[in-house]
Amino acid sequence: MRHGYDRLMNPDYHHSRPGDDQHFCSRCAEKIEHIIPAGDSRLRTVCPACRTIHYRNPVIVAGAIPVWEDRVLLCKRGIEPRYGKWTLPAGFMELKESTEQAAVRETLEESGAAVTLEGAFSIISIPYVDQVHLFYRARMHNLDFGPREESLAVELFREDQIPWDELSFRTVITTLELYFADRRKGSFGFHSQALTLPAKA
Repeated sequence: MRHGYDRLMNPDYHHSRPGDDQHFCSRCAEKIEHIIPAGDSRLRTVCPACRTIHYRNPVIVAGAIPVWEDRVLLCKRGIEPRYGKWTLPAGFMELKESTEQAAVRETLEESGAAVTLEGAFSIISIPYVDQVHLFYRARMHNLDFGPREESLAVELFREDQIPWDELSFRTVITTLELYFADRRKGSFGFHSQALTLPAKA
């Protein structure tokens, strides 16, 4: 997970979105303005010179639930925020790749584990950070895994060993809860949810 993902998943930063600091058109370099274009219903970032509309849309985070026998692979974060917390491998999609390719790549980059995906499992919308998180069930090829640049540790956990109080993000907690509930039932479904901004204490 790159630093942009970390920043956006921290509720302290929910007021800041990709593109908030854009002041000039990336096509012609003129100063941009915020208007509702003809035929639209939303405030957009528009260049008054070349009329380019710079659309800002939610970003997709793709990840995996890597499994070996009855255990799930988790990574201990080596960067802020949530330094030292456990997470499922996930991160932003890159251009020119599918969600499946992104999930496999992020798993390899963060844990060293090669996986085969076994189906989309959860899609979780997080409107307050303009993201959609998609997790796949995944079968690990072997036990060749270990920490990478952004991970302090990578370990396999049985359900009763999951460090629930030390998990990093709500999407990770939700996905793991759904995964183990389905596994106990003996069949895996596909789950869609939306998270709201936690109330301030």
